Amino acid sequence: MHVVMISAECAPVAKLGGLADFVEGLSHDMVSRGYQVDVILPKYDNLQFDRIWDLHKVFDLWTPLHGDWVHCDVEHGHVDGMSCFFIEPHCPQAYFQRGRIYGEPDDAERFAFFSRAALEFLYKSGREPDVIHCHDWQTGLVPVLLYEIYEPQGWTRPRVCYTLHNLGHQGKCDDGPLRLVGLDPAGLMTADRLQDPLRAGDVNLMKGGIVYANYVTTVSPRYAWEVREGDQGNGLQATLQAQAHKFGGVLNGIDYEVWNPGTDPLIAETYCDTTLQRKARNKAALRERLMLEQAFRPIVAVVSRLDRQKGPELIRHALGFCRENQAQFVLLGAAQDPAEQARFEALKAQFNDDPHCHLELTHDEALAHQVYAGADILLMPSRYEPCGLSQMIAMRYGMVPIVHRVGGLTDTVFDANYSEVGFTRRNGYVFEDYSIEGLEDALKRAIGLWYEHPQYFRQLRINGMRQDHSWRLPGEKYLDIYRAITG
Repeated sequence: MHVVMISAECAPVAKLGGLADFVEGLSHDMVSRGYQVDVILPKYDNLQFDRIWDLHKVFDLWTPLHGDWVHCDVEHGHVDGMSCFFIEPHCPQAYFQRGRIYGEPDDAERFAFFSRAALEFLYKSGREPDVIHCHDWQTGLVPVLLYEIYEPQGWTRPRVCYTLHNLGHQGKCDDGPLRLVGLDPAGLMTADRLQDPLRAGDVNLMKGGIVYANYVTTVSPRYAWEVREGDQGNGLQATLQAQAHKFGGVLNGIDYEVWNPGTDPLIAETYCDTTLQRKARNKAALRERLMLEQAFRPIVAVVSRLDRQKGPELIRHALGFCRENQAQFVLLGAAQDPAEQARFEALKAQFNDDPHCHLELTHDEALAHQVYAGADILLMPSRYEPCGLSQMIAMRYGMVPIVHRVGGLTDTVFDANYSEVGFTRRNGYVFEDYSIEGLEDALKRAIGLWYEHPQYFRQLRINGMRQDHSWRLPGEKYLDIYRAITG
């Protein structure tokens, strides 16, 4: 089987969030099973080029744009064993020479062009994958283009799996991007196709992907229910209900080669569930690096983007609560919103010399490994969370997660006191209400257990470490989907 991933992100070369880790993790899993996988990405000017081996041009591509043609270079290289193609258009718009992946006023146009260019490359180069797996609104036009433009030309082999990582962003725009890539808005701007359900004059690129794909997934079973039946669909509930026969949730995995405390070269001392005492060396090293006091206290850590989804106001409240309850607090993350970043910068200045608090307001992959290895408790108070990877990584490293009961957090974290699962599966703390009261209750229970019942706290760590959150099971489920749609 030949699978092509078309995505705006892929770790480690173009990463902002969980989408990048998903593409990398599932691609690695499929390759390990013996299948051919290619990843197609835009050639951003801010790629991590030092992670690409043997990058070289392999194809001259001409892609339609506004009735004209744009010349693109297609380059190929290997990224951590993955076969990756990078598309670089040469046009006045300089679509991917912006110094960042997202956040441009013409994002819809940029990624509509990328979707057309990716398919044009596959078609003109004679590649006929069995499955095209595309992701989020940025590539929502891929199945639309495939079935509206390429299938009528006789390109009938590929089938499309489309994964929704976050329905908070749906690619709403005017019909310009459709015209840009050769699609006729008149036939597509209908209630059963690409017309946005909340604003009839807008195109909804994610909706197009849902309607046209052969199968649609999202990144956890709980989130699949929330977006179809609850309030997380952001207007797409009816569309997902109409497409329920081809929609399901598959819980993400994490890459066990990257996130493995037994072999991690970035941490002070490796360890596993049977040598958990060695984690103490990592705790001491983390404190030394962050200039925290070597005290008899648990470390509560946050490793997260600091946008509205992640609960920044609860994170700020947790800092004070931890200090008042004899716990140290560590934050690693940054906000894209300048106002939110400024609020955390002010907090950092306020506690800059505090021996029990440290805020690192940036993205630092190596430090993230060290935080997971050294801290005791992970705080993840998300308003909504399609899947979440931090809680899985934290458990892999022997941390005890505290989470809001939502999305994939519900599918992975089982409360030490109130869960209905068996004792050996309980691994953390869950609060029901998105509130300061709910947060404080969970923090109080976790910190209290660390002090009062250390053996039980240790057992929660071990329970989490022994759960399988690798790509083995998700990979099998995606392989079943691929086989079904190509059947």
